[in-house]
Amino acid sequence: MKLALPDFTLRSWKGPLTEELIRHPGEFGLGQVPVRIKPDATTTTVCGYCSTGCGLNVHLKDGEAINLSADSEYPVNLGMACPKGWEALTPLSAPDRAVAPMLRRQRGGKLDSVSWEEAMEVFCQKLKAIKEEHGPESVAFLSTGQITTEEMAYLGCLYKFGMGFVHCDSNTRQCMASAHVAYKQSFGFDAPPFTYADFEESDVLVFVGANPCIAHPIMWQRVMRNRRNPEIIVVDPRKTETAMAATQHYPIRPKSDLVLLYGLANILIASGWIDRPFIDAHTTGFREFAEFVTKFTTERVCQETGLAADELWRFARTIADGKRVSFWWTMGVNQSHEGTRTAQALINLALITGNIGRPGTGANSITGQCNAMGSRVFGNITSLLGGHDVSDPADRRKVATILGIDENAIPQQSSMAYDQILRGIDEGRIKALWVIATNGAHSWINHNDFNSLLDKLDFLVVQDMYHTTETAQRADLILPAAGWGEKDGTLINSERRIGVIKKVRRAPGQALSDFSIFQLIAHSWGCSEMFERWQTPEKVFQILKEITRGKPCEFTGIEDYRMIDQAGGIQWPFTADTPPGAERRLFEDGRFFTPDHRARILFDEPAPMPEAPDIDYPFLLLTGRGTSSQWHTNTRTGKSDVLRKLYPAECYVEIHVDDARRLGIARHSSVRIASRRGELVAKAAVTSTVQPGQIFLPMHYREVNRLTFPAFDTYSRQPSYKACAVAITPLGRQ
Repeated sequence: MKLALPDFTLRSWKGPLTEELIRHPGEFGLGQVPVRIKPDATTTTVCGYCSTGCGLNVHLKDGEAINLSADSEYPVNLGMACPKGWEALTPLSAPDRAVAPMLRRQRGGKLDSVSWEEAMEVFCQKLKAIKEEHGPESVAFLSTGQITTEEMAYLGCLYKFGMGFVHCDSNTRQCMASAHVAYKQSFGFDAPPFTYADFEESDVLVFVGANPCIAHPIMWQRVMRNRRNPEIIVVDPRKTETAMAATQHYPIRPKSDLVLLYGLANILIASGWIDRPFIDAHTTGFREFAEFVTKFTTERVCQETGLAADELWRFARTIADGKRVSFWWTMGVNQSHEGTRTAQALINLALITGNIGRPGTGANSITGQCNAMGSRVFGNITSLLGGHDVSDPADRRKVATILGIDENAIPQQSSMAYDQILRGIDEGRIKALWVIATNGAHSWINHNDFNSLLDKLDFLVVQDMYHTTETAQRADLILPAAGWGEKDGTLINSERRIGVIKKVRRAPGQALSDFSIFQLIAHSWGCSEMFERWQTPEKVFQILKEITRGKPCEFTGIEDYRMIDQAGGIQWPFTADTPPGAERRLFEDGRFFTPDHRARILFDEPAPMPEAPDIDYPFLLLTGRGTSSQWHTNTRTGKSDVLRKLYPAECYVEIHVDDARRLGIARHSSVRIASRRGELVAKAAVTSTVQPGQIFLPMHYREVNRLTFPAFDTYSRQPSYKACAVAITPLGRQ
């Protein structure tokens, strides 16, 4: 059947999708108000790697991007960029780009290029047949924090309201779920309160499980601009690059951070180093919390964390003496079996000391991916579009009215989380999986198990820029997607700043933006009437704007993309009454998003580490970011010759000098590292940055997650990547 396809974002064309149309470079522009860019000119965009959200200048020749530089006027990065940002264009030209749909016609066969018409026919026939036979809960998607906000919203609404499925999640579950749940429970909404100016305005900065020198180098540059001579405290088992630059480093035992934070709270409360007027006026649960933390005596905390008593008291005294104290965390907290409560322990410290809502303060979660914040609020996954509650009839009615759909099209059932979807595959309840812009066959915890589960599926669809990812190579159908720089839309960074990305190159071959692919699927599925107003990313932005009305994330005061671009990004909330200004923090009035406008002080008894070292596996494995030139699974950074020169090609392991000497491991020699789930070979980096009995592996190498233990936070369902038991065997030089 020949499929008549709708118009896409190539604005100079109207009519069916033909090979000529797909290959046409189109017209660079901004949604409904096209801004024609001269063939040889410079335009602005926002980086699409991490959550920092740096502004970039893109330099064009003959209408296409040839180079870029950091935007000196953008309020996020102020003219700075990390290696990934400087090389952002390079991955677009990689030879392994997916340039046409690819179909595996029989199990075990090879992937062949097919037309979009055939790809859509197979996609819809397979999923409709599975739905008909096994029900709407038999299909799931796993999405990303890398596509635009408009694409995330389109995907979530198409999948649930148009196609009639239920279960879906995103890889934001791997990085930000604990922070999301912590904020929602404590503040009443997923609302990081800070602005990047707080890096420069604090006189005490506390980093827990965070290494911004490597993971978010431009944020660290903002710290270095601080003229208040701040105390910089780092809590991390490793002597990271950030710890080396700190004024105080506390190398606690892994996963003892919750005990430490409760112990600090006990000292602060018992010593009277708290802001009692703020506590009484703006929080609930303090009395119970104060009683609970009395169990965390100096003796207990020192025994469980490995710190000395004078270190613990110095830490507490520094917080007490600070006039502007900010608490920052990232994956070392979130990726834990008790990540939600650990994040809330940091929130509690900010609340009881009154360090929130003022310059240089806050309980501040640093996000991972470039649009994880967009995914959290607008992905329509665990919460209804725009942060609404799917179980609230008024919220469902509001969203349905704005979208112009039947309220009954909104499923009232909550979606399963990532790990629960995988369990559903194992149990035969999930028959088909649609994976969008993520590579779980590399990144998911204990990924040998993940890969074996993919083999149980009846149908696997992967929508990606590249056909070579570990997940794509297992697909039955690959849908070729455009990447950052090849489409328009918005991203939301760690400080809630909405930024605009622009199409500055055409996608290769027949690759389409994710937005266009979702339009195509809506048309092919037969539900395109539901999305008649969803014609361009900016028109979707206008719909989302109205959905946010009355919510903490409201941005109804933003007129259009042009306004965002000219303002250097705009932080939510932003209404018509919001005063102008580049920086804005939350809770300046002490009012939170709970029904009584008070923040909740929440806590639990710490739980033991799920898999501690023992006789057979005597080392504790830590994982994390390796270098500022690597990003997640190296899917994009691995395409750059420049970036590859900045990190080791082979997997390496950091091991303490004493352990290396005891085991006869020489520097740069090969070692075998084994857990109960798998093994790998790595080069030994003998160093004192890790403690004896602990080793560190960068997460970017594909073999690392053969080892990790599949434990999950009770509240957020986020995996605990950071600690598991392993054994090491020297192999000598190879």
